[in-house]
Amino acid sequence: MDPAVNRQFILKSRPVALPTPEEVPMIESPVPEAGDGEIVIRNLYISLDPAIRGWMSDEPNYIEPIPVGTKVWATGIGRVVQSNSPDFEVGDIALGMNAWEDYTLCPAEAASKVDPMGMPLTTYLSILGATGLTAYFGLLDVGEPKEGETLLVSGAAGAVGSIVGQIGKIKGCRVIGMAGGEDKCRWLIDECGFDDVIDYKACDDLAAAIADKCPDGVDIYWENVGGDMLDAVLLNLAERARIVFCGWIATYNDEEKRPGPKNLWQLLAKSARMEGFVVKSYVPQFPEGIAAMADWLQQGKLQYKEHVVEGLENALDAFHMLFDGRNTGKLIIKIADE
Repeated sequence: MDPAVNRQFILKSRPVALPTPEEVPMIESPVPEAGDGEIVIRNLYISLDPAIRGWMSDEPNYIEPIPVGTKVWATGIGRVVQSNSPDFEVGDIALGMNAWEDYTLCPAEAASKVDPMGMPLTTYLSILGATGLTAYFGLLDVGEPKEGETLLVSGAAGAVGSIVGQIGKIKGCRVIGMAGGEDKCRWLIDECGFDDVIDYKACDDLAAAIADKCPDGVDIYWENVGGDMLDAVLLNLAERARIVFCGWIATYNDEEKRPGPKNLWQLLAKSARMEGFVVKSYVPQFPEGIAAMADWLQQGKLQYKEHVVEGLENALDAFHMLFDGRNTGKLIIKIADE
């Protein structure tokens, strides 16, 4: 690869369903130059998250949409190769909202300097990054787990869901995961310590399966999926249940809006609540969460998986994995050697 070229994925037009190479092409541009107060980061790894699909849309979201004609955003970690800021030196490791590209130009205040502390850099995109902190603050602050309660997790073999379940076990919950496929379900029980699993791909009646695994009802439901899965869970809520609304992945690529949940009445019937959660609200508390997660990691209480795909050029195909279930754990693109 020519080191003077910056490969970038551009949002040429807003996707109708799963983004195509025509809607999100890869182009080449010059490597940017740092201006006053700016740095240039050589991206080493970028995070692929379902939320990026929402940012490609022009519908209201928790951040402004990616402007058409500009690069596709993503959390990334890399090495500073140019600096016009006293806060960074060339060679520092920097984390920030970067993009699907080789080199990112950004204001120094938009990036965070990372001391790897002997941990792989990828962990700052997975279990010690926004992924792990989403699970940490979402479950503890919104889900409010109590010992002996039943926690049901959708997308349980995913990067966030698998950590949510393990934190639930640390807090004394009985944890049930919903995932697709025997291998994912086995991993949740054998390595992540879930008490039981539901393979939704092998399930004819999901509501009945949830009732069988959760005979006393669901006290906390971690919502990553939406659609029919949410409707099935709503029929199985315990009194004063809490639903942590973190994702809606079943609907992200719908060409037409589907009807809302049919069984939402159950929130009233069970005096339950459903609360949306976005981790950016907790940025000032990130050091607390990272310290707690790192401690649990060192004690062997947390397991995690990273699915690393080599090559920036493979970012769009890899992104599709999030929606067809080909990945297990945190999906990351490796762009360059450390």
